[in-house]
Amino acid sequence: MGERKNFIGSGNDAFTCLYCGAGVLPLVQGSFRNHCPFCLRSRHVDLVPGDRAASCGGRMDPVGLSGSTGSEWVILHRCVECGHERQNRAALDDPRQADDWERMMEI
Repeated sequence: MGERKNFIGSGNDAFTCLYCGAGVLPLVQGSFRNHCPFCLRSRHVDLVPGDRAASCGGRMDPVGLSGSTGSEWVILHRCVECGHERQNRAALDDPRQADDWERMMEI
C-alpha cells in the first residue's frame, strides 16, 4: 500500500484502548484500524482520517450500524464531547482480532 499523505505514523499502528484497556493489534491486511475491536469505541483525533489534527480528543461511541457495498459493514461513531460523526468500516475478517460481532449487533 502506498503512503497516505494525511497519516501520522503508518496508519496501522498497535494501540491500547483508552476505554476498555484492550491491546489492539494492527490489521493483518495492511489497512488501518481506528477503533477497538472489543468495545468498538474510538477517539476523536482526526479531522481527515489519519491526520491527528482534531483538538477534541473525545470518546467516539458506536451508535449505528449499516450494510455497505458488497459484504462490508459500517459502524457509525459519534463523539460524546462535540457530536462529530464518522463512519468506519468494520474489520470482521481480520484473522487476529476481528471486530466483535455480538457487540456490533448490540448497537
